[in-house]
Amino acid sequence: MSDPRDDEATSLHFAGFADGRLVVSASFFPGVAPVNEHLVSLQLRFMATDLDVQGRGYGATVMYRIEDELRLMGVEQLWANGRDTALGFYQSIGWQIVEGSEHVSAETQLPHTVIYKIL
Repeated sequence: MSDPRDDEATSLHFAGFADGRLVVSASFFPGVAPVNEHLVSLQLRFMATDLDVQGRGYGATVMYRIEDELRLMGVEQLWANGRDTALGFYQSIGWQIVEGSEHVSAETQLPHTVIYKIL
């Protein structure tokens, strides 16, 4: 998938590799978050981990490293429209659910919920 902001200078793209193979990716875009609007925030989009390595810690490891980097850059909060099937993963690494924010993504037609993490 792609986002019209992919090539903008303020967009950030991260990847995680295992044995030379790309297994995790995530993109972040600046903007006002739907929660804690006063914080410097980035929106996470397109977080993906290859199916054959899910549950083995690669996604969590990459996200923790990304969070460390973004914290050093002055980012205070991350937020996303998290796919409902992935909410357990996000909660396990410290993300919070915005109650009442459940919705169906117009892009994917899949259930999503707004989530965030204070860095």
